[in-house]
Amino acid sequence: MSGQADTADWGPLSSLPGNPMMWILILGELAVFGALFVGFAVTRALDPVTFNASQAHLDGLLGGLNTMVLVTSGWLVAIAVQRRATNPNGPNRSHRAAMSGAMAFGFVFLAIKVVEYADKIGQGFTPETDMFFQLYYLMTGFHALHVVMGLIILGIVTWRDSLENMETGAAFWHMVDLIWVLLYPLVYLLR
Repeated sequence: MSGQADTADWGPLSSLPGNPMMWILILGELAVFGALFVGFAVTRALDPVTFNASQAHLDGLLGGLNTMVLVTSGWLVAIAVQRRATNPNGPNRSHRAAMSGAMAFGFVFLAIKVVEYADKIGQGFTPETDMFFQLYYLMTGFHALHVVMGLIILGIVTWRDSLENMETGAAFWHMVDLIWVLLYPLVYLLR
């Protein structure tokens, strides 16, 4: 036996940063969001008039602001991982400061989403309004749930801050970023 009996061979996943199980979860989540995106596109193609009229009530500026917030958060997560990798055993804990900043931006994202939902509901746009708003709330709400889960994961990996843990948390958070970067133009901008 070689000295690596404890490490499983995950094939191509073994070379990815973090725990391979997170990458299996990420692939599953990307498949779910991919199905939602396809469903949204097909439903839009079947009823473009309703979708265009309903989409006009969304606040593209808030969606764009949330895009900048999440991208900035993802950048801070990358900084945190890089700082942890370059100073694995030293007293410098600047990686925790970067990760805390990333989490703060995650909470800002959620706060903006709550403001947006309150505005839409206040105007009478609920999931029962039409198929556009049903899919809007489903997709953005499901994404917001992933932001909440991502914040929990980031909190755990900031507390238990081994490099592997931080890379694992970063992988999930970057998936959350990627989904929003695709979701924002699909739901808010494309006509």
